[in-house]
Amino acid sequence: MKEAISLNVPGVCGMGLHFELDGFRLIYLAIAVLMWSVSGIFSLEYMAHYKKRSRYYLFFWATFFATAGVFLSADFYTTFIFFEIMSFTSYVWVAFDEKKESLRAAQTYLAVAIIGGMVMLMGMFLLYDLCGTLRFDELEGMAGQILKGRRRLQLYAAGGLLLFGFGAKAGCFPLHIWLPKAHPVAPAPASALLSGILTKTGIFGIIAVSLMMFGTDGEWGMLIAGLGLITMLLGALLALFSVNLKRTLACSSVSQIGFILTGIGMSCLLQAAGEDNGLAVRGTFLHMVNHSLFKLVLFLCAAAVYMNLHELDLNKIRGFGRKKPVLMFCFSMGALGISGMPLWSGYISKTLLHESIVEYTQVLEGMKLAGESMPGIGGNPVFWHGAEWLFLISGGMTAAYMLKLWIALFAEPDPDFQAEIDGENRSAESILQTFSGYEAHKDCVKPDAHTSSMKWDFYPKCMRKTSAAALIMAAVLLPLFGLFPHSFMDGMADMAQGFFGKSGHAHLVSYFSAGNLKGGAISLGIGIVLYGVVVRRWMRKDGQYVDRWPSWLDLENLLYRPVLQVALPGICGAVCGFVDRYLVSSAVTVFLAASAVVCRGMDQMADGVIRAARFSTHSQIPRAAAFGTNTEGRGTGGPGSCVRERRARFFSVLARLREQVQRNGRLVEESFSFGLMLFAIGLCLTLGYLLLVFWLQLG
Repeated sequence: MKEAISLNVPGVCGMGLHFELDGFRLIYLAIAVLMWSVSGIFSLEYMAHYKKRSRYYLFFWATFFATAGVFLSADFYTTFIFFEIMSFTSYVWVAFDEKKESLRAAQTYLAVAIIGGMVMLMGMFLLYDLCGTLRFDELEGMAGQILKGRRRLQLYAAGGLLLFGFGAKAGCFPLHIWLPKAHPVAPAPASALLSGILTKTGIFGIIAVSLMMFGTDGEWGMLIAGLGLITMLLGALLALFSVNLKRTLACSSVSQIGFILTGIGMSCLLQAAGEDNGLAVRGTFLHMVNHSLFKLVLFLCAAAVYMNLHELDLNKIRGFGRKKPVLMFCFSMGALGISGMPLWSGYISKTLLHESIVEYTQVLEGMKLAGESMPGIGGNPVFWHGAEWLFLISGGMTAAYMLKLWIALFAEPDPDFQAEIDGENRSAESILQTFSGYEAHKDCVKPDAHTSSMKWDFYPKCMRKTSAAALIMAAVLLPLFGLFPHSFMDGMADMAQGFFGKSGHAHLVSYFSAGNLKGGAISLGIGIVLYGVVVRRWMRKDGQYVDRWPSWLDLENLLYRPVLQVALPGICGAVCGFVDRYLVSSAVTVFLAASAVVCRGMDQMADGVIRAARFSTHSQIPRAAAFGTNTEGRGTGGPGSCVRERRARFFSVLARLREQVQRNGRLVEESFSFGLMLFAIGLCLTLGYLLLVFWLQLG
């Protein structure tokens, strides 16, 4: 699309909603439609045995509309609104089966989402105060001017808060903790969406912050690239050590997000150096697209395994994929693509990202020779040579853990299933009846040719035809994009690069040149060596996969939960106790003493007001009774008795008057008119004070 289409909805939540449709958004909207369609078709089979399917589908489509709203947003405010809706609707996926481990993982997911959202909101407040706008198209020029002025640190603070919020959803280190825990417990079709596209909403925000606010700032680019390199290596390491199918794929998502963040960082660094950042921009976008498709295919393959076996442990699913050509084909396409095998789409995007690192290294070397070296570690070519090798090693680790999964599923024999049947004295059919897909897969039970018992036969059918067709359609795209990169991938990159602030064409890349093929071969060679040494020799014992990752080395349990549940409440409690004991108590004592003095004065004043009110607005005693007049006749005694009678009547009237005044005083105090009268008196005093101050200022 050459021109973006805009739509504004004024008055919503005060600031209104702003949407825009350009090439980048159009492509990712199409990817969202593809992913939800394929996952939805597969969910019909996967969710067939669940009782609460309606709840799943309700939040399934609610999350789709929220995700589409994020990608179509044209300002941070609209992004934030749909971002928060998406976080709460997708939370139901993680907690869907309501088991203990699911609820704990959902708790972690929701905590990260809420904390990230609130931090993002603070960043929006700061940014709006600085720039007066949150529109993407207006921020680029204004942020560039602020970076040159005195308020630069405030812009960094706003950008850092926004990065925290978006990085939490993207799975960036150190906020990646929800990914390895949420994916294994969520339904597999939902995991495909969580990993494949919901993490890209976080990347969407990071791109907006980085390239529209700090596109020419080398320090910001170094921050993003450094986070990307750490995330890339850590995620690959976690995936290599994992012995759970879906956890491995989840940790792989962390690593691939690291590749994308590295590309964003390189885009900023190249632009800050005055160079063309086309390779980094295009590599970043294409790897976003590739990773979405990789995880769609791989997680749905994991769904086929789980709905047949209800297991994800590699020791319990070994050999399940043997003689299942559809499952083998689809999983192989995803594994080869994400590993960076030439002729698959992942090779194209990884080549562009690798070339952006090489290009920046060459720029720094040229500047160093000219005596114009950039300051800091980011300006040292030696550092970027190391970053290039870190990139290749991380790619090799990707190939190693995908090879581990492929061999476990499709090459190794399954010695345990028949032993389970024999050990429990149950037929294969009775065991299969406990599986979710029994009705679809009951023809996997075949009579043994040598015995009369039923025996598991690795029959090709492990999913329905509709599920297989949807999965094959997604898997075929990966080699198709890789075989014709200039037709498909370069075309998509041309459409999307405008969102990154890039116009025009990058120089043509020969993807299958000797130099680029050499980089891919080095990475794949590292992967084969790592598989042979780490997986086959160290992670396997007596034919079983062993989890070698230390159980205590969990960032959530080691750091976040102790800080949030123990340290932070303890520190805040101690501070509040000190303030309450030594500051608040003293202040309260002084306040109470002053209040007692004021209250005495107010009490005396109130008595006067009550007496005045009793004889004016609240008079309730007849006038004749006040003077002790006898209206019915006169006394008949003598002069002395008359004096005594008048004296007794006078004191009697005074007593009754006193009692009546006290009773009426209580009535007056409780009446609404008395409250209004006191309010009027206070208002008059306040207005008088203000007039006096105003007069003194004029004088």
